[in-house]
Amino acid sequence: MVYVIVVYDMEADRTHKMLKFLRRYLTHAQNSVLEGDVTEGDLEKIRSGVDDLLNPGESTIIYCVSSEKMVERSVFGEDPTADDQFL
Repeated sequence: MVYVIVVYDMEADRTHKMLKFLRRYLTHAQNSVLEGDVTEGDLEKIRSGVDDLLNPGESTIIYCVSSEKMVERSVFGEDPTADDQFL
């Protein structure tokens, strides 16, 4: 498993396409930011799918870390990824 943070910048009317695709694999953390543990196979699917969805002038950054423990994460305000936010 690899811990992944994905940040994307797209035309506002197209962001829903990227969000819908990435939610198959990751947790929505903030506007245009998703994160989570994925397999190497799913990471390749994410890379391929992201590449297919982008239009000229749009971009996505995928940060890969060997473990979530290697990332220091500070949240100010409500954490949108907190488990208690889901029913």
